[in-house]
Amino acid sequence: MGIDGVASTIGIVAEEEDAGARLDRFLASHIETLSRARLQDLIRSGHVFRSTASGGAEPATDPNLKVRTGDSFKIEVPATEPYTVPAETIALKIVYEDESLIVIDKPAGLVVHPGAGNQSGTLVNALVAHCGDSLSGIGGVARPGIVHRLDKDTSGVMVVAKTDAAHRGLAAQFADHGRTGDLRREYLALVWGEPKPRSGRIETLIGRHPISRVKMAVVPDKGRTAITNYETKRTFRIPVGGAAAKGDWNNSILSSVVRCSLETGRTHQVRVHMAHVGTPIVGDALYGVGFKTKSLAFPKEAAEVFLGMKRQALHAQSLRFRHPITGKIEMFETPAPEDIAKLCKTLESLETKLSKN
Repeated sequence: MGIDGVASTIGIVAEEEDAGARLDRFLASHIETLSRARLQDLIRSGHVFRSTASGGAEPATDPNLKVRTGDSFKIEVPATEPYTVPAETIALKIVYEDESLIVIDKPAGLVVHPGAGNQSGTLVNALVAHCGDSLSGIGGVARPGIVHRLDKDTSGVMVVAKTDAAHRGLAAQFADHGRTGDLRREYLALVWGEPKPRSGRIETLIGRHPISRVKMAVVPDKGRTAITNYETKRTFRIPVGGAAAKGDWNNSILSSVVRCSLETGRTHQVRVHMAHVGTPIVGDALYGVGFKTKSLAFPKEAAEVFLGMKRQALHAQSLRFRHPITGKIEMFETPAPEDIAKLCKTLESLETKLSKN
């Protein structure tokens, strides 16, 4: 994909689950290293081709083109461009760094790359300041070095490519999602309720929400396969009202610490899947807003901690991949950040206190 200063070509074939999707969205769902805006530019400028029945290829210049099952597309990605994102001095928590890549622990609230409404103050601005002109240019002028993303309000481990060779190797692993390779991604989530069963595998189709354009959803027909494996590590049981004094622990609010590992990389995947099985992530204003009132049933000091959680309690805790240059398996893990740790500690203290009453 524009490797080492030269143009390259990507080939993608549409599967049954892709049928009916817009061309730009279809391509963006398969090519994580290129933004949808950049793909739209490539489409309109004649760099995307669809194979014809005669064996030839014709330009596909409309981003709104509906994809059909079996469509074969070729995307010609021009040589890497110098990025123009301004450098900004923003503190980074660096977990590991060498000449080829950098691993950071992204804080909640930090947008990954510039976009509509976020032209500055992003991770990319910080990376440009830290790495200078050493970042890979494959991601384009606005996304240098970016091979995968985390939501703005999700914290945790991210790897960024500093060279085009590293970008190519990492991008291939993220495209495979660990199905045949060494990539592993695990998230820590604090959810409402207790998953049933406590460990399991969630496999659905995820696509754009039919009404809300900012949401994703489990859809029966037109989504893309999404697979999340989960394991419940701890469940807190907090009796409500006078139930604790009566020894009635059945009348309790439940909240669980869940570890999720991904086999696919769909937008909002963990958040959508946890909500789908009835245990939305605490603090998730998009997929769990209806559960916010549960916090009010806690004693005042605990309710204040929960209501003060301004983002989803989701942390990308660990990331494993094969180093694209050395070939060594690398594994990085970071502890839960202060806000999630405080929530868990509050629940643990409250549970212990009430159990002694």
